[in-house]
Amino acid sequence: MKFILGKKQNMIQYFADDGTVYPATVITVVPNTVIRIKTPEHDGYTAVQFGVGAQKPSRVSAAVLGQTKEFGPFKEIKEFRVSGDVSQSVGDIVDVTAFAAGDSVTIAGISKGKGFQGVVKRHGFHGGRRSHGQKHSEREPGSIGGGLRTRVPKGMRMGGRMGSDRVTVKNVKVLAVDSKTQTMLVAGPIPGRRGTTLEVSA
Repeated sequence: MKFILGKKQNMIQYFADDGTVYPATVITVVPNTVIRIKTPEHDGYTAVQFGVGAQKPSRVSAAVLGQTKEFGPFKEIKEFRVSGDVSQSVGDIVDVTAFAAGDSVTIAGISKGKGFQGVVKRHGFHGGRRSHGQKHSEREPGSIGGGLRTRVPKGMRMGGRMGSDRVTVKNVKVLAVDSKTQTMLVAGPIPGRRGTTLEVSA
């Protein structure tokens, strides 16, 4: 199993050799360091922990400092669960060359935060009628089921905070990999803003 951490950048047009044009997202990859291998005997499950980027020791807890003392404090630490045997070992460096053009990958990241939004934007409500003298109900949610219940049912679609959710996109095609610039191009849009940390696995 292959996995790596990257940063989302901008979107571009990618022209394939056959002339097909793909909307593509650029992902930059800082080499990942394997800092820990979790095992079922010790941790209850199998996983590989990656550390990415440098961080000031004063901004890292003592527990994490002790765990990463061999490699230095990292800005981000993520782990990938593995179902079978682990091919990496502690101290290995994984870069963008772990993937190749044509691979099908799964990408997970935190989507853009959109703040507090109403039901029209958040849930796709159509709003009220634009006729017959209505004043302020164009984007209102309407009835929430009052009557004898005296409470709001669970799961009622209403206005609220939108975005900042973990979103996973499967079967994403890798269009190109550049080992010199440590970037990879994937087809289509990817969740998150520019600079969002992405978990890429295959």
